[in-house]
Amino acid sequence: MRTRRSRILIAAATAVAAALAVALTLALTVTTYDHTSPRAARAAASGSVAGSVDCRKAKCVALSFDGGPSPTTPKLLDILKQDGLHATFFVQGRGHISKYPDILRRIAAEGQEIGNHTWTHPRLTDLDEADARAELIRTQDAIERITGTRPVLMRPPEGRTNRKVAKVCKELGLAQVLWSVTAKDYETTDSALITQRVLDQTHRDGIILLHDLHKGTVPAVPGIIKALEQRGYTIVTVSQLLAPATPQPGMVYRP
Repeated sequence: MRTRRSRILIAAATAVAAALAVALTLALTVTTYDHTSPRAARAAASGSVAGSVDCRKAKCVALSFDGGPSPTTPKLLDILKQDGLHATFFVQGRGHISKYPDILRRIAAEGQEIGNHTWTHPRLTDLDEADARAELIRTQDAIERITGTRPVLMRPPEGRTNRKVAKVCKELGLAQVLWSVTAKDYETTDSALITQRVLDQTHRDGIILLHDLHKGTVPAVPGIIKALEQRGYTIVTVSQLLAPATPQPGMVYRP
């Protein structure tokens, strides 16, 4: 009887120890980082807004494009220029900036906002700190060399970030920008479907994610713009959405 009781106590103690070990492991691996929403960032800021759009008063939504520049980007720029609109372009290095520097130059010349989307599009959370830093610095350097301006915004590939990525971004002067609307345009060429997905998900102070390099996306943009404006939205860049707040390095902005 005593032996059996001892075995039960040992088993219980072992189970408790295992549970504590699991809890400790989870506690050490939980991903935490500083984050805020565009609306909260604006509310915490003071001062006036430069330009004609004040998203404290207007019903704003930010339009952003990842993965360019690409051969489809000039058509997108034509559309934005025709409508007098500006968007935020999170550009990628290998095969994009390196291949189409003149398109990147045009993006900058036409007053579009440019952000960093890494050089080779890796999951930054899978890299060590030095490699994550190198991905961002190489892209920063290329953008500055071509446009004369160094970005203050970045978008982590797949939206994957953690404390390590936030630390690197803070060191490099980059704020992180996630999104609230995705059309998943990488999985369809149906422009009507892309348009509907955007409209179904869009709310005030949202950030729309599209990819101008995919076949169905740019043809969808005129319809998206028209429908959003009919619904009372003012289309802005990410920085305009945050104003009068300014992007804080390392901070994650997500609607």
